[in-house]
Amino acid sequence: MRVNREIYATEVRVIDENGKMLGVYNVPAAVQLAESRGLDLIEIAPTATPPTCKIMDYGKWKYENKKKQMAAKKNQVVVDVKEIQLRPRTEQHDLDTKVRHARRFLEEGDKVKVALRFSGREMSHQEEGMGVLQKFTESLKDIALVEVPAKKEGRQVFVLFAPDPAKLKDVKKKEVAPAAESAEAE
Repeated sequence: MRVNREIYATEVRVIDENGKMLGVYNVPAAVQLAESRGLDLIEIAPTATPPTCKIMDYGKWKYENKKKQMAAKKNQVVVDVKEIQLRPRTEQHDLDTKVRHARRFLEEGDKVKVALRFSGREMSHQEEGMGVLQKFTESLKDIALVEVPAKKEGRQVFVLFAPDPAKLKDVKKKEVAPAAESAEAE
């Protein structure tokens, strides 16, 4: 962002502090016009022909821009990636517990990375591990999308799940409906 005498174009289109188009001026005349009003000449569209400049208070403009950026940062949603680790011989009860944890993470809007780790001789029976991952995927298919399918890296296989907003909405509606019916029964 160039200001006042930093503007290197020969001519600029000038807009005053109220948004009114003043016309095309050479840079020294435009800077003098801005300074006579006690304001700065700021280049807002450097790629236009001729470049467009606006007469305004640079310090105030900078402050308002910073404030807008902070507000945008405040409103942005941060998506965490939660990791769940499995083994090929994970029993059904433990698998159910980990599925419940994954569901909770997905309902909170986080992504879930499931890592299946092989050790020793388990590497020669990878189909067992893939079966466990398949069960896990089937358990979550009603609320999640598989963002990254099973991918092998060394002794691990990863699957990344992302929450599916449409499916999550349906699941929450089904949870609210029985609660409303029980409230009416009382």
